[in-house]
Amino acid sequence: MTVKYCDGKARLAEKVFGWGRHTIALGLAEKRTGMIGVGSQSGFSGTKRWEERYPAAAEALRSLAETHCQQDPSFKSSIAYTRLTAAEARLRLQAQGFAEEMLPTSSTMAVVLNRLGYRLRSVVKARPPKNSLTKNNGFQAPPF
Repeated sequence: MTVKYCDGKARLAEKVFGWGRHTIALGLAEKRTGMIGVGSQSGFSGTKRWEERYPAAAEALRSLAETHCQQDPSFKSSIAYTRLTAAEARLRLQAQGFAEEMLPTSSTMAVVLNRLGYRLRSVVKARPPKNSLTKNNGFQAPPF
C-alpha cells in the first residue's frame, strides 16, 4: 500500500493511513532486502513448552498414551480418546525413570496430553441407534 499509493514514503503513509511510520519503514526494509526483522522481545522471550524442553519424556508420554487410546467410535473426528488419566501418566513416567522435578503437575500433564492430540475422556462403546417405532406410537416416517 505504501509503495503503491504513497511512493514508498513512510511519513506520507502515516498521514494518509494513520499507521506508525517506524512500522512502515520496517516493512519497506523487509521488502527491499528480503530479510524478515524479528525483534529481540519476540525472538527470545517466553517459556518453551514442556515437550520442547524434555523431548525424551514427551516421546515416552506419547508411546504411553498410544497404548491406552481408542479412536472415536463414530469416526467423525481424528481425535484419539484415552482412558489414561494425567495423574496416572505422571506416575508411569516416574516409574520409567524420569525425575519428578522434570515432570509437570497433573493439571499441566492434562494440557500436554490435549496438545499432543489425546483427549482425557472415558471411552464409551458405540451404541446402536434407538428404535424410532417405540417413540412415535408405531408411526414411521417414510424415507426420502
